[in-house]
Amino acid sequence: MSFNALNLDANILRAIADAGYTEPTPIQTQAIPHILSGHDMIGIAQTGTGKTAAFTLPILTKLAATDGQARGTRVLVLAPTRELVVQIEENIRAYGKHLPLKMATVFGGVGEHFQIKALQAGLDIIVATPGRLMDLMGRRYADFTKLQYLVLDEADRMLDMGFLPSIRTIVRSLPKQRQTLLFSATLSREIEGLTHEFQHSPKLVQIGRRSNPAETVTQWAYEVPRSRKVALLGHLLKEPTMNMVLVFVRMKHSADRLARQLETHGVTCATLHSNRSQNQRLRALRDFKSGVVRVLVATDIAARGIDVDGISHVVNFDFPMHSEDYVHRIGRTGRAHAVGDAISFVTPEDHGELRSLERFIGRGLVRKKAEGFDYTDRPEVRTAGDSGQGRGQQQRSQQQHRAQQQHRTHRTQRVQQPQHPQQREDSWQSGFAPEPGQRASGQRPRSGNRPGGNARGGERPGGRPFGRTWG
Repeated sequence: MSFNALNLDANILRAIADAGYTEPTPIQTQAIPHILSGHDMIGIAQTGTGKTAAFTLPILTKLAATDGQARGTRVLVLAPTRELVVQIEENIRAYGKHLPLKMATVFGGVGEHFQIKALQAGLDIIVATPGRLMDLMGRRYADFTKLQYLVLDEADRMLDMGFLPSIRTIVRSLPKQRQTLLFSATLSREIEGLTHEFQHSPKLVQIGRRSNPAETVTQWAYEVPRSRKVALLGHLLKEPTMNMVLVFVRMKHSADRLARQLETHGVTCATLHSNRSQNQRLRALRDFKSGVVRVLVATDIAARGIDVDGISHVVNFDFPMHSEDYVHRIGRTGRAHAVGDAISFVTPEDHGELRSLERFIGRGLVRKKAEGFDYTDRPEVRTAGDSGQGRGQQQRSQQQHRAQQQHRTHRTQRVQQPQHPQQREDSWQSGFAPEPGQRASGQRPRSGNRPGGNARGGERPGGRPFGRTWG
């Protein structure tokens, strides 16, 4: 079947041809007719099979058919990470480049000024992360009264990893008469039940088994002591075929630490995790795509939306705690029918998760041994830069120490006369003694709830409340 047989808009067909695509993928072939017919839909397919185009192409076709109607935001796409938002935006811009449509992205980690202007202007399409969007909606910057299409991409993560309350809040403010689409590589039966909160008699399109990784990915496992994992990775990276390697770890600090360790052995690395700024994350992806760095070390959440062609190997340096994460991880290679390799390091503590994974995917992982590598367990040597008190934390501690010294010097210069001990205690911040029976200006609150502190109801600098991740 060709794209011409799917009843897509002529301008969109021209954009598809410009992009070099000739035949739709199975998920596109089955999903596009349902969406064009106006049905709500749940789409399940492996990573790299064209799910973004499966909802983008029919939605753009329907927008093109109604162009000229009253303006307002008609499409809202929600995705769990900034990287995935950017990837979806790139796809929409490519397929809709011949259409007079306007769109914007909304996510955390960057300034909100232009995002607020885009929401207030009522652009045709908004692609957003739930956290930042809910924040701006709470301040009444968004108007979705004209909304016609809601898309939840990576729906299993959106509903299963803490986004459900945010999504419920957002959906409650949307028009009830809309078309709602959910797409994901995996979708558990339990989470599928929750989707009926947001949809009306949805059609289910499922390509392959729910838990089946891409068939073009070769999978095997190395059983290795925890203390030898870094050495084993370095040993494997000597192989020249490992020329574009995505390494997954569980923790943000582990990603930074591993990258430092590999770089000391001459391996160019970049890191991708939620503590990196948006510019740092985009630079890491750009350097990885262009080959400036050979290895990208990432956490699961930050890696959602990585759409990089040519990844030769995915390495599960830390074995995934959830089987669904394994499917998403190794789906970063072997995309669009290309071949790839998935390597998992398995420590003695990981055997339970390994057995669960093998039951989940319905097959065993082939065990493998690296030739010429010493698997003998040995104590792990940690340096100050590799511990929890890393180099960045040491620098912050030094800066804090210098600031405290400057504050003490400044306060000493301001206090010219000796004071009564009680007066010194009361005037610790103001620099002068209070009148008898009065509290000094700036006196330390007796409850311990200082301005800007972390007591309940306190705020961070910039006015953002504690205990919430924004986008």
